[in-house]
Amino acid sequence: MNFEVVIIGSDANAYYMARCAHEAYGKKVKLISVKPMSFVVHSSIIDAKYDERLWDKEKFPIAMNEYVKEINADKIVCISSNETYARYLVANADKLDKRIVYNYVDLEFLDSLMMKDKFYETYRNSGLLPKTIIYNLDDELNIDFDFPVIIKPSNVITFNHIDFEGKKKIYKLNNIEEVNETINYFKNSDYNDTLIIQEFIPGDDSSLFDGVIYSNSKGKCEFFALAQIGLQEHTSNMVGNAACLINNFNTNNDDNKEIINTFKNFMEKINFKGLAELDIKYDYRDKKYKILEINARQGRCSYYVSAAGFNLVKCVVDDLVFNKENDFKIVDKEIGLTYVPKGIIKKYVKNETFKKEILKLYKEKKVVYPLSYKKDMPLKRKIFLLRKHFRYYKDYKNSYWKN
Repeated sequence: MNFEVVIIGSDANAYYMARCAHEAYGKKVKLISVKPMSFVVHSSIIDAKYDERLWDKEKFPIAMNEYVKEINADKIVCISSNETYARYLVANADKLDKRIVYNYVDLEFLDSLMMKDKFYETYRNSGLLPKTIIYNLDDELNIDFDFPVIIKPSNVITFNHIDFEGKKKIYKLNNIEEVNETINYFKNSDYNDTLIIQEFIPGDDSSLFDGVIYSNSKGKCEFFALAQIGLQEHTSNMVGNAACLINNFNTNNDDNKEIINTFKNFMEKINFKGLAELDIKYDYRDKKYKILEINARQGRCSYYVSAAGFNLVKCVVDDLVFNKENDFKIVDKEIGLTYVPKGIIKKYVKNETFKKEILKLYKEKKVVYPLSYKKDMPLKRKIFLLRKHFRYYKDYKNSYWKN
């Protein structure tokens, strides 16, 4: 069947998904986004178009239909790099060109994952979540667990569309005075939804784990990857994203295979469909893995799954275009992924066991950098990657995030 892959977005996630498509099919990849970002602008493997209407839910289908009109394909497989575009695809299903296909759950289900208040309300009895309060900005504040606490917006889409003084992706707060100050930032902004106040599970970055799953269009899980994170991004707008991880490290034993099956069964029980990233943290206090959130899309660091033999774009195409089903597999190849230079890993990774292993993987040439693709190295892109490489030293030196 004649098909085309279209990546929607222009961030790091969009770039490596375009890379996955190029690795799978060996041809230039179509990409559309609201605006260019440095991750994609100098790429030789991407054919990009930008349209400001994409960021408007009502205008999104108009822009998409005009874009795909010139694409000669029986099916056009759309993959979003963020929550907004995924939601706009689903919300406008009846208005889009009938050749456009994607694998996302329905709008109500999508909102139950994307809107963090709905997520914690819906799945609070699963036994897999940390202690959480859903806080309305007009409510009296009553925190019934110990400090420090985490505060984050429940409505990511609204949050991403506004700017205000003190804006951070995640706030880690040590006392009630800091909590009140943070809440006032939101009260004085255009943000008008609820906040998530959550217990901070103790532990450095190596207590964090990244799970990636693909459930086909019939709701059956085809693979699950579980990676230990050694270092997360530490800047205010990027904290929560993995900077360095190892797939199938400290997870390759019978106990943790049971954990993987627990997460797999949970995702199948709720009839999830599509790619998902699970943000997970191990709580040594009760020896349980807790889901911090579920992203109904691949995550910023999910490229390691493709590097381990499970191409993220091909799995969607096989499902939606060729109606191919695969038996469930655990992604068990040990492989490292990093966005940061080796010098940052040596200096800032606190877990010595993790550090020793990732440095060993460097020697074995088993560490991948999602943005560095040897088939996509024009001079301007090399310069961009080099500047980004050295910028990390400044970012970590001036880091606001402390474990």
